Amino acid sequence: MDCSVAQSPSAGRSPGDILLAIDIGNTQTVLGIFAGEELVTFRRVSSGVARTGDELAVLIAALCRGHNQRVTRAGRIVISSVVPALTQEYEVMCERLYARRPLVVTSRTRAGVRLEVPDPASIGADRIANAAAVAGGPLPAIVVDLGTATTFDVVRPGRRYVGGAIAPGIRTSADELFRRAARLARVEIRQPLRRIGRTTEESVQSGVYYGAIGTIDGIVRRLEEDLRRPARIVATGGLAPLIGAGSETIQEVDEALTLRGLLRIVRLNS
Repeated sequence: MDCSVAQSPSAGRSPGDILLAIDIGNTQTVLGIFAGEELVTFRRVSSGVARTGDELAVLIAALCRGHNQRVTRAGRIVISSVVPALTQEYEVMCERLYARRPLVVTSRTRAGVRLEVPDPASIGADRIANAAAVAGGPLPAIVVDLGTATTFDVVRPGRRYVGGAIAPGIRTSADELFRRAARLARVEIRQPLRRIGRTTEESVQSGVYYGAIGTIDGIVRRLEEDLRRPARIVATGGLAPLIGAGSETIQEVDEALTLRGLLRIVRLNS
């Protein structure tokens, strides 16, 4: 299994080809700066803290130090978001910090995939970006995005996005368990030392970790049954390296996959 926040070779890129990509999720916001195909900055910040556009300008300026002038001079900015209130503040940040209006991805944005679902407007921009990221490679493909929810997005040959599945996120499920079970202490989500827990803490870790893997592998296999052929399985999200290490179905891990999809979308809309 390939597991990386892969950085592409910089050969052949244009010095002015600078992109700031921002993916706003319910729990975390991921941002990256691309110079051509090369991901030169990769950061995660909390989405749970209410910030104004002015506050975000200060934060993003610090996180992207060394690249801000290039973004202002020759760069482009793209945003995918599932949090409308934050979308507006990030748009304000872009105008304050970079004097640029970002491309905000929706179902109407050219993404290089056909959204073959009854209500395209209901598909999250992050899921569209994930589909765009894998559409240029071997198909069919299934993207497993491990965020607040665990989403499964299916792209068939012909670059056709046909839907998928949504399950509770790993941390979301674990937090609900800790909230409802008064005697269960919160534990770190990681691979346990042994499958058969010898303590309550080890038992919870084993259940959370292997329960997540079992859910993901089970859903992926059922989706492949409907596809009637093996698929390329790519995982993304903050917990993707951890879960990918134990999964029997995940073939690739790319924490920056959504950002790469945004890069593709910007180029299609240039």
